[in-house]
Amino acid sequence: MTRYKVRFTAQAEEDLVRLYEFLLDRDIDAAERALHAIQSAVDLLRFSPFSCRKAAADKPFLRELIVPFGSSGYVALFEIEPGNRVNVLAVRHQREEDYR
Repeated sequence: MTRYKVRFTAQAEEDLVRLYEFLLDRDIDAAERALHAIQSAVDLLRFSPFSCRKAAADKPFLRELIVPFGSSGYVALFEIEPGNRVNVLAVRHQREEDYR
């Protein structure tokens, strides 16, 4: 089984901090659970990034990971690169404006 190395870009890390801080102001427990949900979902990318939906029909290596959480959830935009690498480019709440 192929194993992929997953890394977050600086922008994606900033997104995680922003999303965490947004929830932290409202509910500390929810902020921790949301971060855990995102981290757990991203683990899938280590083994099966091609199982996620394509973000654009003409870019087969640009994909989206849906992260269920509560009544909506999050979406992580990522790119699969040669050498079994996956770069998480952005993370947004599903109710936010598009990140593309």
